[in-house]
Amino acid sequence: MKRQPDAQGLPANILAQPIVVTRDQHPISRKSIPEHALKVLYRLHNAGFEAYLVGGCVRDLLLGLEPKDFDVATNAKPEQVRGLFRNCRLVGRRFRLAHVVFGREIIEVATFRGHHEVETDEQSAKVAKADDEGMLVRDNVYGTIEEDAQRRDFTVNALYYNIADFAIYDFANGVKDLNAGVLRMIGDADQRYREDPVRMLRAIRFATKLSMRMDSSVEAPIRQLAPLLQNIPAARLFEEVLKLFAAGKGVANFEMLSDYHLFQQLFPLLKNYIKEPDEAPYQMIRQTFADTDERIRNDQRITPAYLFAALLWWPLQARMEILMAESGLPPVDAMNLAAADVFGKQVQTIAVPKRFSIPAREIWQLQQRMERARGKRIQSLLTHPRFRAAYDFLLLRAKTATPAEQQHLQQQADFWTQQQAKFPGAVATARDARVAEESAAPKKKRGRRGGRRRKPRTDSD
Repeated sequence: MKRQPDAQGLPANILAQPIVVTRDQHPISRKSIPEHALKVLYRLHNAGFEAYLVGGCVRDLLLGLEPKDFDVATNAKPEQVRGLFRNCRLVGRRFRLAHVVFGREIIEVATFRGHHEVETDEQSAKVAKADDEGMLVRDNVYGTIEEDAQRRDFTVNALYYNIADFAIYDFANGVKDLNAGVLRMIGDADQRYREDPVRMLRAIRFATKLSMRMDSSVEAPIRQLAPLLQNIPAARLFEEVLKLFAAGKGVANFEMLSDYHLFQQLFPLLKNYIKEPDEAPYQMIRQTFADTDERIRNDQRITPAYLFAALLWWPLQARMEILMAESGLPPVDAMNLAAADVFGKQVQTIAVPKRFSIPAREIWQLQQRMERARGKRIQSLLTHPRFRAAYDFLLLRAKTATPAEQQHLQQQADFWTQQQAKFPGAVATARDARVAEESAAPKKKRGRRGGRRRKPRTDSD
């Protein structure tokens, strides 16, 4: 039963005392926990600190899923964690986190968060700060495990696996909601979304990933509060977009995000292209996610460059037509200018790195080159490192084209299918060039505490 705030100040859904699920009552074994995560847990425990696996990894292990990350929560301060691990660095300004680095693997260690009370003392570094919309911009407030559980977003994420006794501590009836397939918010959903609007995206992602339905209190405020995503840094939204559309649930996330008016906030240029599901633009966008989901199921490689090339194709075409009509530019020049304009607008919302926007523009340019290619230029194109992505994109265009364009695009697709069979050596050269290009990608130099950077998260995945 949903709990209302009481005299103790407990938010909705939080229990006065946690439910302790003992080792013999749950399926999580240390064999399913990576060695490095266990090493962090035990070192903290042996040093006299509390140490728990927390949030998404506990949730996923209970569901029999393979967690993407194993995050640790502790009462040790970030500086104390760094004192225990030479391979540790501190990150984050909104909330200080410790990253313990093992080669390319990072174990994120977060100190228990406490209740935030926005104060006016600008000199205090351990006080939460909120902007005019209620969004937290600094949150270095430490507390107890009970307070940390109250600060989490959904009940299914307020689960803690204790390395001391191998029990799960459930502070919000999360196990019950997990078994019932219901996604509930801890506290008032409207307030929690205002504190961090990305939680609206997380609600959609968890609903599709875990096959759960959102409780009415979780879904009710989303449409009204969707514009708050405009306040989120573009770099953070890029990471969220990858989680939504490059993890095998792209179609389901696209449909739910569109229904709740969130997709339109992420891709403002596409607002007018997803109004009619029967029209070519909508079909192309949906098919893009369907193809991506299938490739992930088949363990095939995907790239965000292709995703953005497909998603922004129709705004690109519209901008090209305007440039050609107004300035009389030829198609090649119009495409280059239109591509700069389209990405220039999109990166204001989602910060697409150049390592993806440049290949996306090459995929677009190859559409024109494939249409004009004759003679020796055919083999030359077949050896282009981006040819395969451009060919797949041509197939996508043909599959979702308007009736007026369908026959022409299908003829092009058939032509390039035949050319690949005719010149297999050129295709192999293109594949080798692509592999060489990826292998030659510049890598950051590492120091003693180097390693892959990962954006600090507000809530556990």
